[in-house]
Amino acid sequence: MDDTAAHAADLVLTLSCADQPGIIRTVSGFLFDHGANVVESKQFGDRGNGRFFMRVEFEPATEAGLDPHQLRRDFIDIAGEFGMTWRLTDPADRPRVLIMVSKYGHCLNDLLFRASTGTLPVDVVAVVSNHADLAHLAANYDVPFHHIPVSPDTKPEAEAALLDLVDTLDVDLVVLARYMQILSADLCKQLTGRAINIHHSMLPSFKGSRPYHQAHDRGVKLVGATAHYVTADLDEGPIIEQEVARVDHSMTAAQFTARGRDTECLALARAVLWHITNRVLLDGRRTVVFT
Repeated sequence: MDDTAAHAADLVLTLSCADQPGIIRTVSGFLFDHGANVVESKQFGDRGNGRFFMRVEFEPATEAGLDPHQLRRDFIDIAGEFGMTWRLTDPADRPRVLIMVSKYGHCLNDLLFRASTGTLPVDVVAVVSNHADLAHLAANYDVPFHHIPVSPDTKPEAEAALLDLVDTLDVDLVVLARYMQILSADLCKQLTGRAINIHHSMLPSFKGSRPYHQAHDRGVKLVGATAHYVTADLDEGPIIEQEVARVDHSMTAAQFTARGRDTECLALARAVLWHITNRVLLDGRRTVVFT
C-alpha cells in the first residue's frame, strides 16, 4: 500500500458542486490571496451528471502560517456562490477509529499493525465484537475491547450500546473488519459516510456465504475483495476500493480463502487510508477517489 499519508500537506480542501466555469480559478485565487502554496491539486468533471469534484493540498507560503478557522469563515461566500459541498481539514488531526469484528482476525490485525507503525495515521480507540475470541489481539496493541453480543432479540440494545460508544469516544470512522452482522437501516443512516465495510468478494458476484468456495466451484481465475461505504442496502454501498489476486485450478478452496483474505486486508487498508486523508468524494452511488 502506498504511504499516501506521509505526503500530506498542512491543510486539505475538498469540494463538489455543479460543474461550471471559474471554479478552479476562484479556488486557486482564494488560496493565493490567503498566503497558501498549493502542493497538490486534482479535479474531475463527471460529464454524465454535470458534477465537479476537487481536492487541494496546500501549505503556508510564508512564515505567518495559516489559520484554518479563518480560512473556513472566508471560504463560506465562495462555497455559497458555487453551491459547493466542501470540507477543509488538517491532516495533523488524527481521526478516531472504532473497528468492528466477529471471529476472523486478519483484517483487524492488519489495521492494528498499520496504525501502530504509523503507516495508517489513525487512533484506534476501540475494538467492538459480537464474540470474545479476538480480545487478546486488541490487548496486544493496548486497544480497549468491547464485547457486545448480538441476537435477534437483543439487536436494538446492542446497536444502542455501539452508538453510545461512538458518541462517547468521539469516533470519526467505524470500520467493519469482517463484522458478520447486518446493521439495521437506522444504524446505517446514523453512520452515513463514516462507516466502511469489507466484503469478502468482488461485488456483486458470489454474494452470500462461503464466497471463496463458490468461486472455487466455478473455477474462477481471480478472487478479490471490495471495500465500500455502509448503507441500508446490504453490500450495495458506494465502492471505494477493490483488490484482486490470481488463482488457478491447482489450488484448493483453503488456498483460495487464504489468497482472498490477503486481498481483503489490502482493499480495506487502502479504503480507510483514502477516507481519512480526504481522498474520497461521493458521486451519487459511486465514489471519486483522488489517489
